[in-house]
Formats: sequence, C-alpha cells, structure tokens
Amino acid sequence: MIQEIINEALKPKEEHKSSGLISPSKLGQCYRRQYWARKGEPESEPINERTRRVFAMGNMVEKFIIDNLLIRYPDWQTQVKVLKDDVYGYADLVTPDEVADVKSQHSRKFWYNSKDVDGGKDIRDMFYPNWMQVMTYAWILGKEKARLIYVSKDDLSIQEYVLPCDDYWKGEIDMELTKIRYFWDFKTLPIAKPRLYGGEETKKECGYCSFKTTCSNLEEKK
Repeated sequence: MIQEIINEALKPKEEHKSSGLISPSKLGQCYRRQYWARKGEPESEPINERTRRVFAMGNMVEKFIIDNLLIRYPDWQTQVKVLKDDVYGYADLVTPDEVADVKSQHSRKFWYNSKDVDGGKDIRDMFYPNWMQVMTYAWILGKEKARLIYVSKDDLSIQEYVLPCDDYWKGEIDMELTKIRYFWDFKTLPIAKPRLYGGEETKKECGYCSFKTTCSNLEEKK
C-alpha cells in the first residue's frame, strides 16, 4: 500500500513537453538521442516507477547539499535560468566566479570513481558529459571556472573537482553545438552512435536510452 502511495506521488502532474532547444544536460550523448529529445519524439522506454524513485532520492540529496551551502553563502544563486540563442537550461549553483553542479551517486559508483581519480585517471575524460553541461553554463554566464560536486547517496561523502572554463572546453562545446545545429537545421536524423560509457565498443548508452526500441526498429529496417 505504502509503495503504491509513493509511486503515485512521484507521477508527473503534467506531460513533459520539449522546449525545442538544446539542453546542456544532454551534451555528450548520442546525437540521435539528443535530436529526438529536442524534437519531443515520443519515448519508447519512458521513465519507470523505480527510476522515478531513484531520481527523487537524488533530488532530495542534492537539495540538502545546496540548501546548506546557501545558508553559509547566502549571496550564491540556485536554479539559475540559462538561455542563450538555442541553448536552454538551469544551473544548480552560481557563485561570483564559478558555476557548480551537484550530482548524487550510488555509493559503489562514487567510491569506484574516487579510486580511479586517485589512480591518475583524467577527470576531464571520466566526467566528460557532466563537464560539458556545467562548462556550458559557466561559458554563457561568463564565469571563470566550473565545479562538479559528487555526493554518495548512502553516506553523504563528497568529492569535488574544479576546472577552468578555458579554451579547451569552449572549443569542445562549440564543436558539439555546431554538430547538433547542423542536424537540426537540415532536419537530418543523426546516425545511431553511442558516445557514453565506452561508446560503440560497449553500447551501454543504448541500454539507458529512452528511445531504444524506436531506434532499434529503425536500424532493423535498413
């Protein structure tokens, strides 16, 4: 009974509609996936009840972190609307000189990533799509740097990483936006090519894609 009540409470009150703009939170993903999301294509694998619960827990953890930061730094801003040309999103935290994004994780993934960083792995590559999102906000808002704050949902352990919003990231963002705009302007459906979690070699991104069946059926017809 209680599970049903919680599941019902987490159901969206209204249908989500695409803004028709580029979402920084999706940068780095498969271009076809981004194209369909921007277009508002019906999802063949919509979010299920368990995923809603996972997201809800993540949101509560992230809100706890942000609320406590704002107590200490009341001049910081949260959920700042970022809109420039065809790019639209909301930044978690904006300080006088940086943009920060809070990401909650399962503890196993959190500690696995921590060991990789301690082992010398490049944080630019490890967290590439997350950097693309927060760096886009930093670039548009004219901030000098960006910060990623990872939180273990099990025990509130935190790892944070800071990088400058430099020419490297501005170049990466510019290339990404140029490709997305090309497909959009010419109404050209991008090829199915996963880019996250090992890309085409693992195809893990496909397993998390909300358009998985639609995409697979289209590829089978070729």
